[in-house]
Amino acid sequence: MATIVPVAGAAYSAVLGVGSYRPSRIVPNADIVDAIDSSDEWIQQRSGIKQRRFATPEETVQMMSVAASRSAIERAGISAAQIDCVIVATVSHMLQTPAIAPAIAYELGTDQAAAFDISAACAGFCHGLALADQMVRGGGAGHVLVIGVERLSDITDTTDRGTAFIFADGAGAAVVGPSDKPGIGPVVWGSDGEQYDLIRQKEDWRDVIAAGKSEMPNLMMLGNPVFRWASFTMAKVGQQTLELSGLTVDDLDVFVPHQANMRIIDAMARAMKLPERVRIARDIAEQGNTSAASIPLALDRMMVEDQARSGDIALLIAFGAGLAYAAQVITVP
Repeated sequence: MATIVPVAGAAYSAVLGVGSYRPSRIVPNADIVDAIDSSDEWIQQRSGIKQRRFATPEETVQMMSVAASRSAIERAGISAAQIDCVIVATVSHMLQTPAIAPAIAYELGTDQAAAFDISAACAGFCHGLALADQMVRGGGAGHVLVIGVERLSDITDTTDRGTAFIFADGAGAAVVGPSDKPGIGPVVWGSDGEQYDLIRQKEDWRDVIAAGKSEMPNLMMLGNPVFRWASFTMAKVGQQTLELSGLTVDDLDVFVPHQANMRIIDAMARAMKLPERVRIARDIAEQGNTSAASIPLALDRMMVEDQARSGDIALLIAFGAGLAYAAQVITVP
């Protein structure tokens, strides 16, 4: 009987380079408060957000992804032709099919890389990073490009007091490739489908069409239950991730949680009892919540500002609609 020959991958993988793209339009709280009968003070107290970035018509999902990816590829010290797979995490590419990943792969100049989109909302980038790690070590790819990108301004109700001030746009990317030592730890991921409806698109497209509506369905979120769930459940996931990686909070240098809400970030840090010396990403204050793009955007900012240094141990943790979540420890490139 014939035997299938397995393919051997790299012994270890690591993040080799990170890049990001922030849209040019800066929207301060003052620009949105009237539509939601709110104030700058209320928004900052509730979320920590001072301003957010909204994409212009020219700053498409593809354009932002390519810009972030080119930066990541250059920093990784490889060529686009060496990328064997492109994974795009997004919920705001508005075509059901085809995925946006093949178009991005082609524009970047990859050599017919495998390319696909994943939909895991705010946890999408960490899901993509886990897949990339396993591809490189499993032999499925030499280098994988993972992109988190969103244009949430397209699907945000500007009059919804619970979401209008939260969501924003942007793109972040990371190149994962072979390493001579472990650079990406085991993933802890899962979902809590019992709470599937806490964050969701308001309407099914079929219902929108049947009702003859001209506007796209927007996002909705039940903020208080999400806050309670994330603040405590994600701290447990973070601790489990460290334990699975053979680490403790004392080994951490950097904490990069999904930039959902400043109060959630602070609650997770307290629940995990992070030492004061651990540097925590707080990109949400200037960028807003960019869902799948938030972790690479936040990590890149920390690297540029020397808050995350090459060789640092960083815990990434994300959660979002579904409720889907994922976390892993990486070595900062």
